[in-house]
Amino acid sequence: MMLVPGVYKVTWTEPTGTDVALDFMPNDNKMHGTIFFPKWVEEHPEITVTFQNDHIALMEESREKYENYPKLVVPEFANITYVGEAGQNNDSVIDEAPYKGMTDDIRAGRYYDANYQRIQK
Repeated sequence: MMLVPGVYKVTWTEPTGTDVALDFMPNDNKMHGTIFFPKWVEEHPEITVTFQNDHIALMEESREKYENYPKLVVPEFANITYVGEAGQNNDSVIDEAPYKGMTDDIRAGRYYDANYQRIQK
């Protein structure tokens, strides 16, 4: 959603109950985000270190089993160093764990082909 010209907000709730709010300012290559982690995620992060969509039942069970409040609020700023058009519902942009040099490969055009598919795995 565009808040004002040049400022975009994206928000969602993760299966864990974690709320995320991101503000992008691409004209200035800046972004600000705030993550609101439920108490149980702070206390049991090992449960969430996975592709959560494959473990929705465990995330829902954990939200019910453990404390949700108080939330851990983590605000962060970042510089935008790459912008690309991956299209909608393209899970290939998030389906690999980071590796040393990954961001350099992406920025240099060694990671995605012209159709935004992974060049090599």
